[in-house]
Amino acid sequence: MHKCKISAMLLTIVGLTLLVGCCPQNYMPADIIRLDLSILNGKVPNELAYLYELTTVDDSYDYLAHPDSILLQNGDILSLYPAGHGKGEILNKISTDSGATWCGTLAHTPQSWVHSQETPTIYRLDFTDKSHKLIVISANPKWNKLKGDGFCVSLSADECTFTEFEKFWGKGSSFPTSPIVAMSSLTRLKENGEFIDAWMGLFHDHNFVNYRTILTFDANGKMCWSKPEPYLATYRKIERKASICEAEVIRTNLGLGDELCLIARSNGKGSKKNYNSMIMFSTDEGSTWSEPKPVLAPLNGERHKAVYVGDRLFITFRSIEREPSLVKQYKEKGRNWYSQGWVAWVGSFADLKYAQAGEYRIKLAHTYLPGQTAPAPNANADTGYCGVVVLDDNTIVCSSYGTFGNKLASGEYKTYIASKRIKLTDIDKLAITLGYM
Repeated sequence: MHKCKISAMLLTIVGLTLLVGCCPQNYMPADIIRLDLSILNGKVPNELAYLYELTTVDDSYDYLAHPDSILLQNGDILSLYPAGHGKGEILNKISTDSGATWCGTLAHTPQSWVHSQETPTIYRLDFTDKSHKLIVISANPKWNKLKGDGFCVSLSADECTFTEFEKFWGKGSSFPTSPIVAMSSLTRLKENGEFIDAWMGLFHDHNFVNYRTILTFDANGKMCWSKPEPYLATYRKIERKASICEAEVIRTNLGLGDELCLIARSNGKGSKKNYNSMIMFSTDEGSTWSEPKPVLAPLNGERHKAVYVGDRLFITFRSIEREPSLVKQYKEKGRNWYSQGWVAWVGSFADLKYAQAGEYRIKLAHTYLPGQTAPAPNANADTGYCGVVVLDDNTIVCSSYGTFGNKLASGEYKTYIASKRIKLTDIDKLAITLGYM
């Protein structure tokens, strides 16, 4: 059940007014429903109780983080993640039962994955000849004593075996790069309204310059990545001050022509800069973008990952909260913000375009801070990078990392990978049950 909306003309006027403003919107709008799935409410019927459950994907290390996921053609879900914080051997788990359990692994993985230097990302490449490949990308950034050396790519045509890493735009190339989170998004492109065999990959570097590179394949099936080019050069002042990074790209489903929306993390969120996440739009397949503007409070956060369920968008991310009365109460030392941890937003592409609040802001699970013994309004912000897939029955299976409650021998909370299953129709039922609709 969707919330009633006021007329499209009024929404357009309100939305454009909000987008023009240069200051972050810090208050959560009154017209968005906020749900907390970290504490089971006594009013919740048994058939909706699963919304509050978490399933462990992998807790075999003291610290695991930054997963990404893909739905395989046989219905299994493959999740990849590094053995450490954004760096380490690429590990994997497979669920063969729609995310209820995670017991399998790939039979063989490339030896080069052992030496991965950053969080892996995984995507499906669908070709015009109806074939497909899986692609795994891992950057070689300039951080943690690393020198910066392009990005590495593995391919799989059978969803079982992957090629060894092949490096692109590294040292010795005509344009050496030091990517971070490559590719934060990989978007199939269109030409004359039709999909083609070309994909736009986005990444940023240590100086928060954001690059686009186009993936194509030659007649022999060899990968070709175009020379990376700064796609926000026109807005370099904003890009630099906001420290824009980790962009997610979403294609419109409004049927009014092809338009792309980009939501990016703003690493300039601290007390001196105070930038919210930034949003911008493109009508020329990402060649140029509108001026970056701050998102509304319900979407403010880091590492957004979006999927469609019908005509609705489900976007997960790490929350960054700025509501003044609560910031004063919950901020940690040196911050002018606090986090609710792993959250999701539900709305539409029109909500993004016209700066509308959306339908729901959902706290998916609690990530415990030191000393916390129960879920609380403030949570551990070390979470939010998430793999998200949508099953044939419209069940969303999302997997993230965080201090979800398991403890180490020392008594400190363990950081591990966990997943959650959600149906938006059940979220609607929950909102009705709890009296929001």
